[in-house]
Amino acid sequence: KQKNNPNQAVNEMSIVESVPKTLNVADIRSHFPIFSYPENSELVYLDSAATTQRPVQVLDAVRKFNEEYNSNIHRAAYKMAEKATAGYECARLQIAQFIGAKHAHEIIFTRGATEAANFVAYGWANKFLKPGDEILVTELEHHSNLVPWQMAAKRAGAKLKFLPFNANGELEYEKLDDLLTTCTRLVAVTHASNVLGTRIDVKRIIDAAHEIGALVLVDGAQHVPHSPVNVQELDADFYIFSGHKMLGPMGIGILYGKEKLLDDMDPVLFGGSMIDDVQYQESTWAELPWKFEAGTQNIPAVIGLGAAIDFLQEIGLENIEKHNDSITNYVLNELAELDFVTVYGPRQNRNAVISFSMQGIHAHDVATFFDNKSIAIRSGHHCAKIVMKKLNVASTARASFYLYNSIEEADRFIEVLKQARGYFAKWI
Repeated sequence: KQKNNPNQAVNEMSIVESVPKTLNVADIRSHFPIFSYPENSELVYLDSAATTQRPVQVLDAVRKFNEEYNSNIHRAAYKMAEKATAGYECARLQIAQFIGAKHAHEIIFTRGATEAANFVAYGWANKFLKPGDEILVTELEHHSNLVPWQMAAKRAGAKLKFLPFNANGELEYEKLDDLLTTCTRLVAVTHASNVLGTRIDVKRIIDAAHEIGALVLVDGAQHVPHSPVNVQELDADFYIFSGHKMLGPMGIGILYGKEKLLDDMDPVLFGGSMIDDVQYQESTWAELPWKFEAGTQNIPAVIGLGAAIDFLQEIGLENIEKHNDSITNYVLNELAELDFVTVYGPRQNRNAVISFSMQGIHAHDVATFFDNKSIAIRSGHHCAKIVMKKLNVASTARASFYLYNSIEEADRFIEVLKQARGYFAKWI
């Protein structure tokens, strides 16, 4: 970790000293101001798959930028601007190291994973896809890693194909050989399902795709916050994720792409900062990464994401993964004893996401009941309607766990689930 890091928070509370290898949730929660407010004293937050809460280190990093050196980057020689530029580019280097990228300029800042996927759908697919080409996605995809490819296929006259999942919520990898053809140009796959929690063997898919000359884009939004990743070891061509799902601010996301692929892509947004030269009728583009970062970026969010990565690395992703797995397995074991609950997804090898339904009760009603008990869970189709159609349900309730959740909160979740059954029994 670099000394005098501009991303370093003002409030220097030591994480390392307070977090043993088995996470001390009480100490971790002390870094999250949202849990200290009186109105949140009973809050059990179980919606981290949608967005995570933010530690004071992230909040302070953003506040410090806004209060002490708010200025634009790459455009001025005065000290505040130099400090802002240093913080911004330092965060880029942090992210590159965090995911094992070869070069910092392979990291492109976007507004989120959704925009990152669209950058590839426009900058790469519009340039290289041809009529008759094929794109392969999975039935598990979030809409942000599906709809861009639907539209790209329509624009190019290409064909969109699906790798299915089975009754256990696991991908049918054995069908890869038939689905991957000499016409396949791109495979888009999630690293972990936001609905079923399924962890995907993306290395297997990447290797199979590369054998027939196809590229692979991995949506790591549900993986990066929970488990280590190395994009070079995976040999991923593109990898995308969002800051707000890993303790960072909203409005910031990452597109990683191999240097050669990014060089070959067309920019998607045009304007200031992304040009090399401008003539009356045409322009040329700046080098990586700036050719993809037109206009003024969300500088405080980038710096806040750097602080979030500091926090995660000091705790250790391996420790976070073990903690999340422990809570998830505990809850799954408890749910297995409840005959009025249906749990979707695999029993093993899954993320800290549990989608479920209660017999005879709509998911929105379940979520409202939980909210009245100060427990925040998700309900709906979770931006994955293909999954819902495959499950033959309109929606599910979803509980997702993270480093600030405890076994005691898991027990509260189970207890309120039983209370909900009793409450709704008269209408079933």
